[in-house]
Amino acid sequence: MNIASLSERSRIWRLVGLHVWQRTLKWMHGGPVFRMRPFSAVPSRLLIAPQDLRTADATNAADIYGGRFLFSGHLVETQGRSPFELKAVHEDWQRELHGFGWLRDLRASDSQIARQNARALVEDWIRHSGRWHDIGWEAPVITRRVLSWLAHSPFVLQDGDHEFYRNFVKSLARQVRYLRQTINETDDGVERLHAALAITSACISMAGQGRFARQSFRRLDHELTRQILPDGGHISRNPRALIDILADLLPIRQAFVSQGLEMPASMLQSVDRMMPLLRFFRHGDGALAHFNGMGSTPSDLVATILAYDDARGAPPVNAPHSGYQRLSGGTSVVLFDTGTAPALAVSGHAHAGCLSFEFSSGINRLVVNCGVSSKSNPLWRKVSRSTAAHSTVSIEDTSSCRFLSDKPFGHLLGAPIISGPTHVPVEREDDKTGSRVTASHDGYASEYRVLHERDMRLSGDGTVLDAIDTFRAVGNVSPEHRYAIRFHLHPGLRTSLLRGGSAILLVCRDGEAWEFEAPGCELVLEESIYLSDVFGHRKTEQIVVSGALLETPSVGWQFRKTATAKLSRRGTSDFDDVEQLPLEE
Repeated sequence: MNIASLSERSRIWRLVGLHVWQRTLKWMHGGPVFRMRPFSAVPSRLLIAPQDLRTADATNAADIYGGRFLFSGHLVETQGRSPFELKAVHEDWQRELHGFGWLRDLRASDSQIARQNARALVEDWIRHSGRWHDIGWEAPVITRRVLSWLAHSPFVLQDGDHEFYRNFVKSLARQVRYLRQTINETDDGVERLHAALAITSACISMAGQGRFARQSFRRLDHELTRQILPDGGHISRNPRALIDILADLLPIRQAFVSQGLEMPASMLQSVDRMMPLLRFFRHGDGALAHFNGMGSTPSDLVATILAYDDARGAPPVNAPHSGYQRLSGGTSVVLFDTGTAPALAVSGHAHAGCLSFEFSSGINRLVVNCGVSSKSNPLWRKVSRSTAAHSTVSIEDTSSCRFLSDKPFGHLLGAPIISGPTHVPVEREDDKTGSRVTASHDGYASEYRVLHERDMRLSGDGTVLDAIDTFRAVGNVSPEHRYAIRFHLHPGLRTSLLRGGSAILLVCRDGEAWEFEAPGCELVLEESIYLSDVFGHRKTEQIVVSGALLETPSVGWQFRKTATAKLSRRGTSDFDDVEQLPLEE
């Protein structure tokens, strides 16, 4: 989309200027200049190895030993060569290779061969890429590598000789030095916070880092205070950020305790805030809602993280700083996006999903957003961020946010949000009969002269979800402009039109059934795609209610539970009353 307004141009030019300046500073601190600097400060030893909370797969160890590396969906067979010698391999594959997260898989195999293989691969990296590699020395890749090397250092160093130990520690120190020098030039948001975490972890884990400790701890305190909102959300509004941050923050917090160090106050506060919000985003099946860059949920990692939550209380219902609302009744949960677009610098993965919602009943997901593709494909990324990929309203197939186009700055800045909803007032009411949230946004006000308002109410027993979508004119509205209200359905549902197309039956795998209706409106079932499935992209369906802004400025709709789950003795769903609905292959 082209940049139109003066304010948008101004923001973009400021960001371009900052980006160019950061790249200049990074070149001065790192890159060719960094390679030519002498480096003699080698820590004498490692003191502690922070825990790695991420789940390992020991079966990968045999493939790696055999020279088969499957990373980011790309399988590369090295044919006896070092993987760090290979050229023209997919960039995401190289990032995962150079990040060394796969060390956990080798460690999980707990064998002498795996330890020898790990040392050989670390030596290969130091030999081929230890001085410089265009991808291997990207800040996020260095961060992952530093954290991985520290966490798995007991495994890698066991049975190794003194020379390997010294080279390992020397390389670690060199990488940490580079992060320390370039942290101000890393991309804002999670990337910069992870760099601060890696630097802090190194200060705790390596001997002789006292002169850097105070500065490193202060920087981590600054980033946590700035990036973690008072309600526990992240400034990017991405639920995935909570998982990624906590997975690294919790082991470092424990390392502070083990070493008897005084940890930054923000570290305790941030964990205490983020844990409840992580529960806030969870549906009954344990998966997190798909908002602003959240894809498939790493359920094992989330379970591990939540095991560190001492409070383990009920999730909050309101996250006003992050811009989300949670309605719950019985076993039903509604998660509702009621926030403005994130700041330009941290909106590179944010979505145009204002007033979108997800709806679940127990372990059954009913209404979803399309989520994020695990495939590194620019087209799918663009599709997933559009308003049409969310369960909300789009007008004339346009998004409620404007993204930076590919030209002329896309190659430098990516595709951040350059404009979107700036005013999203929210009202909430909770009583014995249920919960009600009313919110509106102005994302379509400038182009289509309307405000979209969504009024949602979930009954106290969770069996009825009522809502009204209203379009309020704030100027001259064209009679030709039309809207589409989309309800993307989880692929585990079976659907059927009822009563001449005036209602739609949704049947879950366990036999639970719901009816959807929008009185006075035509209901259409269209194809959709679910991008956040662990098995890849899956075809699904969406309910679409469309109309003209002037002719039908208000639409009421309802989900009503009509049957509870009935499991057969064989443990499969009992669909005797809906035999005409075949399960999707």
